[in-house]
Amino acid sequence: MSRKKKFVLKATPEEEDFAHKYTHEGSGKVGGYLLDGYFDAVNELTDCALKSKSKVKAIELGCGEGFSTARIAKFLPKNTDFMASEFVEHLVPKAQKQNPNIKIIQESVYELKHKNNSFDLVFLLEVLEHLDYPETALKEIKRVLKPGGHLILGVPREPLWRILNIARLKYLRDFGNTPGHFNHWSARGLRRYMNEHFRQIVAHKTPLPWTIILVKK
Repeated sequence: MSRKKKFVLKATPEEEDFAHKYTHEGSGKVGGYLLDGYFDAVNELTDCALKSKSKVKAIELGCGEGFSTARIAKFLPKNTDFMASEFVEHLVPKAQKQNPNIKIIQESVYELKHKNNSFDLVFLLEVLEHLDYPETALKEIKRVLKPGGHLILGVPREPLWRILNIARLKYLRDFGNTPGHFNHWSARGLRRYMNEHFRQIVAHKTPLPWTIILVKK
């Protein structure tokens, strides 16, 4: 089912530039340093989620061009069955090229192509802030998570994100808001929001300038 048949969207991810997102090349020296801290935090939360698992099935949703997928794959345990997906169709082959040994498919976070209770772990990194219907996406993620499964969710930390954008003279007309960001959460606000949708907040990290949270179904 196409998104136009079911959802009226303001989001236009097909028009955004995801080239070299999550790379030092695309982010510069300082940005690359911050990204390393970001993925160190994701790694720590992954270890927390999987410490008692003997065999794991995991997916990254909204993988873009696959640079984040490559980073995640490096710290997942060898026993992990890992795949990724992306909504924008023309980005899928680019992500696949970056990750030739990982299955990558096209799908919408609002209509995931997986059975109920399919995954032990879902990654949703810098996606939720782009969504017209974040609650719909979270319900769909809960559907495909196994009982006791985990979601690792990362979003920009507001208002710090905007302040840093303004400091580097970016998006001044929008008061520092990155184009395509429809939702905004402080670290406390995100914890409160996720408490409404998941059974338990297991842990959270605040690497500058993000909030990353580990929640349990």
